[in-house]
Amino acid sequence: MMIRARDVVMRLASGGRPLTVLDGVTLEVAAGEVCAITGPSGSGKSTLLGLIAGLDRPTAGSIEVAGVEITGLGEDALARFRRDTLGFVFQSYHLIPTLTAAENVAVPLELAGAPHALARARDLLATVGLADRAHHYPVQLSGGEQQRVAIARAVALRPPLLLADEPTGNLDSATGAQIIALLLALHREHGATLLLVTHDEALAGTAGRVVRLRDGRVLNGAHA
Repeated sequence: MMIRARDVVMRLASGGRPLTVLDGVTLEVAAGEVCAITGPSGSGKSTLLGLIAGLDRPTAGSIEVAGVEITGLGEDALARFRRDTLGFVFQSYHLIPTLTAAENVAVPLELAGAPHALARARDLLATVGLADRAHHYPVQLSGGEQQRVAIARAVALRPPLLLADEPTGNLDSATGAQIIALLLALHREHGATLLLVTHDEALAGTAGRVVRLRDGRVLNGAHA
């Protein structure tokens, strides 16, 4: 099992009162699965994804990813876990504006001490159809191109888990469809587990399973 979340609760302070964002969420995602998490705004989707990524800690409950109980890890161990285990694709791309497309993709390779990081980054850009954009800066790229750069960066170290938070949220439907196709192609090629958070019913429909959240609770985990 790639992901095991058990009775996860997340409370945040809001106006001096605790706001329950996640309320006893239990979720399992098998290795190699494509799973989409959907639900209305404020249902806790992105919060849950952030907890699975180790970007935040739950108020209660446990989260195990790739056999590692991450809720008790220190910051250094969490950083190593994220580097070795997962790639994250954000809605707003999160590219470094002062780096070219190739340099952005090379960042995780360089941090991991991989040889020939820039050459490998150019190869990765070619796999996402951007071989001719390697020397361009993010401001010179369209939204769809920036998202493809972000995906190339996320898969650079071939992580066993790929997390995507509203990956088509800032894109038009045609470009969004291209990004969906790219994510699924990379999933097939690398065999990575793919966990998506989305409002996009077309994107959710490509997943083997759709998990619906409402008011911080799982409504279902049925296969699509």
